[in-house]
Amino acid sequence: MNANTPYIFDVSTAEFDQLVLENSFHKPVLVDFWAEWCAPCKALMPMLAQIAESYQGELLLAKVDCDAEQDLTMRFGIRSLPTVVLFKDGKPVDGFAGAQPESAIREMLSAHVAEPAPLAPGGDLLEIAAALHSEGQLEQAEAALKQLLAEDNQNGAALILFARCLAERGELGEAELVLGSVKGDEHKQALAAARAQITFLRQSSDLPSAAELQARLASDAADHTARYQLAIVQLAAQQHSEALANLLQLFTHARDYEGGLPHKTLLQVFELLGNSHPLVSEYRRKLYQALY
Repeated sequence: MNANTPYIFDVSTAEFDQLVLENSFHKPVLVDFWAEWCAPCKALMPMLAQIAESYQGELLLAKVDCDAEQDLTMRFGIRSLPTVVLFKDGKPVDGFAGAQPESAIREMLSAHVAEPAPLAPGGDLLEIAAALHSEGQLEQAEAALKQLLAEDNQNGAALILFARCLAERGELGEAELVLGSVKGDEHKQALAAARAQITFLRQSSDLPSAAELQARLASDAADHTARYQLAIVQLAAQQHSEALANLLQLFTHARDYEGGLPHKTLLQVFELLGNSHPLVSEYRRKLYQALY
């Protein structure tokens, strides 16, 4: 459920203090406590993603899967789902339980976060498409993007997101053609990120399944090829945290594997996610520690 945005991310018990509490000293972090079986959670999540995106980096959205992270559920006394808690300066300052209309959520946030600037023309459709894409609703996202591109076929952000949708459906060649039509340097980082994602998808297409690679590692933790291939498969599936952990472990124990491939791939992932992504900050520090 990871979104392709630095402002929205999944968080585990081990990462919570760093990604939520520490980040909240710099900007507010909205934490969505949800579960796979919770229908209202799934209805609320795209709206929260759209709201977070509209704040253009002034608000972060962290998602906690309560079934997988029961320690966090107990730590914060979560009794019903969905529950959404706003953290600021290292502590919870506001929140709500149950599905809420967008107007009520924005009103709650207005006391803690500066109002976002008005969206540019077509921005609404782009935000909707980004939220749909983040939840894996690729066909619906593409429909919104096609509508936007019919009005402005030079919209670089829309073209890049459209290419991502195509790539995730396996249309890698078509996705590359779309990226080739993006003009100028305004979207340089997003363009590089999309191309990196296509590279990982292409590489993973000929690799064994994640389950097979995990089984190989379970029997031999020093199987460097299995660990690297698993990281590529995880990157193709946008499991960035898991992939980075495998790449760092491989770098730590076999940094010269295939001519320094772990280090090169870590840097590719940093480019994919962007410098402002919390995982990039975390793993840049870990990489530095491993280097020196």
